[in-house]
Amino acid sequence: MSSKNPTFGQSLIAGGVAGTSVDLLFYPIDSIKTRLQAEHGFYKAGGFRGIYNGIGSVVVGSAPGAAVFFCTYDTLKRTLPIPQNFGPINHMVSASMAEVAACLVRVPTEVIKTRAQTSSYGALAKSSFATATQVWKIDGLKGFYRGFGTTVMREIPFASLQFPMYEFFKHHLSYRLYHKPASLRPYEASLCGSAAGGIAAALTTPLDVLKTRIMLDLRDPSHPAYLPPLRRLRQIYQLEGTLALFAGAIPRTMWISAGGAVFLGMYEWTIDVLGSPHEP
Repeated sequence: MSSKNPTFGQSLIAGGVAGTSVDLLFYPIDSIKTRLQAEHGFYKAGGFRGIYNGIGSVVVGSAPGAAVFFCTYDTLKRTLPIPQNFGPINHMVSASMAEVAACLVRVPTEVIKTRAQTSSYGALAKSSFATATQVWKIDGLKGFYRGFGTTVMREIPFASLQFPMYEFFKHHLSYRLYHKPASLRPYEASLCGSAAGGIAAALTTPLDVLKTRIMLDLRDPSHPAYLPPLRRLRQIYQLEGTLALFAGAIPRTMWISAGGAVFLGMYEWTIDVLGSPHEP
């Protein structure tokens, strides 16, 4: 059965397993989504060729990023001084803060991944390591955090939608099936994760497009032509239309919906395997 209060160590291990599982399994869909969002177009960004380009960065970054998220989320969910009857607010705040913490680990791997997926450096970078070398050579440490603010702008609304919905769906499904809370099996919790992830993904696609464009922009951020995020979002809408803001929405929604099932299902399964802690 699904654990209600995992320990810090359980969250750490289960988050690492969940993050690695989903990113490796759905990497080709993520590559296609990223190329659809690239400013120079899908086929110039690589089309269907080399859809595993950049996977090395995911292998390195998935486990620690997801582990940081769940350790922070589960800890805050238990300790924030928010009344129990304000559960959705607790989940929203906890998930938002957890995403900020996870982005410190995730953004550098996202920069490497998106540039490798779209062949931003051409023949100079045919692997994740070579791409990372180019980022360091051109921009130094700050290059690995290109798009950090925009990623946080995307992740906070996404998490604020996904996790309150996920907890809501789990709570009501548990009562409907077993007439008590925190009693879902991992595969049942995974269905809640799929629904919550798909809805949140569809609604936050414009922010994902903005994040991708900024991470793929190789210009110096101090250049006058380099627009701040909100002005760039408006520019995409004005020059390319509404459809451009939702570029890649279908693969993103499919990927995160299916990924949400795997991500949260594997998390719940690992918690069960590790053993449920005693309830407070």
